Amino acid sequence: VSIFFRHPIMDYKTGPSNPTSGKQSFSVAAGFAVGVLCATAFVAARSVTNYVDVAVPTATAIATSQVQNRAPTIAHNAGAPSFAMTVESYVPSSLPAEQTHSVALPATFGAVVLLVSSLVYKFFKPARQPLPNPAPLNAVVVPAERFVRLVTGMADARTSVAMMAVASAKKQIGIKSPVFNETCDQTGITLSRFMLEVARANPDLQELESVFSSIQTACKTIAKLVKRSAIDGMTGLQAGGGAVNVQGEEQKKLDVITNDVLKRALKFTGRMGVIASEEEDVPVEVDNTVDESYGKDVLVEESGGKYISVFDPLDGSSNVDAGIPVGTIFGIFAEDDDCKLADTFFDDKTDMSEAMKGCLRSTLKPGNSLVAAGYALYSSATHFVFTLGAGVNGFTLDESIGEFILTHPNIRVPPRGKIYSINEANRLNWDKPMQEYIERLANGSNRGKKVYTSRYIGSMVGDVHRTLLYGGVFGYPADTKNVNGKLRLLYEAAPMSFLIEQAGGKSTTGLVRVMDINPKNVHQRVPLVMGGSDEIDELVELYTQ
Repeated sequence: VSIFFRHPIMDYKTGPSNPTSGKQSFSVAAGFAVGVLCATAFVAARSVTNYVDVAVPTATAIATSQVQNRAPTIAHNAGAPSFAMTVESYVPSSLPAEQTHSVALPATFGAVVLLVSSLVYKFFKPARQPLPNPAPLNAVVVPAERFVRLVTGMADARTSVAMMAVASAKKQIGIKSPVFNETCDQTGITLSRFMLEVARANPDLQELESVFSSIQTACKTIAKLVKRSAIDGMTGLQAGGGAVNVQGEEQKKLDVITNDVLKRALKFTGRMGVIASEEEDVPVEVDNTVDESYGKDVLVEESGGKYISVFDPLDGSSNVDAGIPVGTIFGIFAEDDDCKLADTFFDDKTDMSEAMKGCLRSTLKPGNSLVAAGYALYSSATHFVFTLGAGVNGFTLDESIGEFILTHPNIRVPPRGKIYSINEANRLNWDKPMQEYIERLANGSNRGKKVYTSRYIGSMVGDVHRTLLYGGVFGYPADTKNVNGKLRLLYEAAPMSFLIEQAGGKSTTGLVRVMDINPKNVHQRVPLVMGGSDEIDELVELYTQ
């Protein structure tokens, strides 16, 4: 009875139901029926004499047991002394043979009917229909490869509980975040120790530790150069003017110096295969050949360069003479055979060497292939912010000990802020969706019904750093003067988009996700707007309309 008439389990699932429960119920019912059938046949086969021998003692045992079990009740019941007699009066001391056969035959027939009925029920019962999902469950959007399960039950006699969980059908593999069981009160968690713990938690990233060690050394050096630029005569244009990079931009003295500092720091790690920079015309292949003397006495494993680095050594360098914050942006790809270039990419580049083609194959990858990305901000303090694909962490340089200290763990961008950072002087040159979007932010007619304020430094690193910490929107959209935007995809837009997305925000051109764009050349430009998830969704909706 408990099998077929029990209350249904409150089981809500968006995935397929488990078919084993019906088989379990049938197995129990069939086993019970067979047991009754065998027991009845055994009783029917016994003689009347044997039955008479055990009838009276059984009745007496039953009566005695029942009297003992009712002992607490007898103490409060005036009619209790007659209970044992009443029980014994209804237990027969013997049964005639013909009566025994008359009882066994219907019992045997009943057992057979029960077995047959269970078989019929098994094959003709209606299919189990899942209960309708409650409203809170319907509000949950679950990817196809996942399922939601809601289970209700009783925690105790008076408290009911309900649990809802989203589970994945396949194991997700990612970066393990470092764990710090204790810290030094005087130094805190340094960047060096942070990367050591990352390498211990993720053995595959051990080589990345040396890369970050070199990057932080280069950033400390650049911070010193920027701070002393006016004193050491490193302001102004390179070679007194006239020196331009591949983008046609006049190079500052610090552009050339900082590019050399960062390029050499990365080269000396022995882990770089290719380096691409804003200040370099083309990607540069790194020679990782070790000195011949190493092979005589020491067994050396030559890696050949596992990573590709792309960087802007001094973003916002046009502001450096005025003491406005500037920064360094970098992105790191893994060296692999996953080339994203079209088969016809090199058809019109017949004069290009095979070595250069190999460099481009390694370098021209979308942002979703990045292994790590980050920036250093040289301002009132020197900040180092980066991601390895498992959240964003910020460090501040303690100049007294020469170490970056963890000061902003697990940075998160709120879905909506109250600041927009954009060059409004170009407003009339934007397309209509962008104009309407900024107008909504300024007058408070946006989805969040907030009136935004405008804050614009003109240095991407500084503006994005504020957006990460305070929320809001940063953008450099396309306009009639720069129809493809102004920011470079490979070493500016993609690394910064990786950071924003890892912090919970979004990044778009207005029509497509920046991280999904395949670069066509090293210095390709794209429009860019990034910020909180709600803010960017509103912009995309305007472009879609």
